[in-house]
Amino acid sequence: MATKTLFFALWPDDRQRDRMRDFISPVVRQVEGRATDRREWHVTLAYLGDIDEALIPGLVAGAGRIRFEPIRLRLDRMEYWPRPKIAAMVPPRVPPDLQTLVDDLNGLAMEVGVLPAERVYRPHVTVARNARPFETERLAQSAVTEWSSFELLESTRERGAPVYRPLLNDF
Repeated sequence: MATKTLFFALWPDDRQRDRMRDFISPVVRQVEGRATDRREWHVTLAYLGDIDEALIPGLVAGAGRIRFEPIRLRLDRMEYWPRPKIAAMVPPRVPPDLQTLVDDLNGLAMEVGVLPAERVYRPHVTVARNARPFETERLAQSAVTEWSSFELLESTRERGAPVYRPLLNDF
């Protein structure tokens, strides 16, 4: 049985990445750790883990049926998360429409036989790994991002760092 490590995420296009760079770059300079490559910035929606490749077509078909309106996410603080040792940009709360999308994707995962990770959903953009602890800091200027699609991504490792590859575009 061949497996892939998969997750659904809000995956920025080039324009969004440039805009995110403008508000993330000044903040990440203040964090001690290994900066996340901007090509890997994303907001995880539902982590699926290592799954049998045979389940991918069911995930893709189901994802194509999930409809949602564009989601606005305001990132206004930087937090240190000790267990993964990351610096993360986070919103003040989870927007209800984002939580609905997350619930729908987790429901889809269960429909095709994948048990999603059991944890409270906390949207974030990882800006540094192997970060040193710091106190939560409110950003001088919050960043608002808008998303109108999501992706199914595969996670691999290259030279010790995670690399994410979209499997399909625009559900």
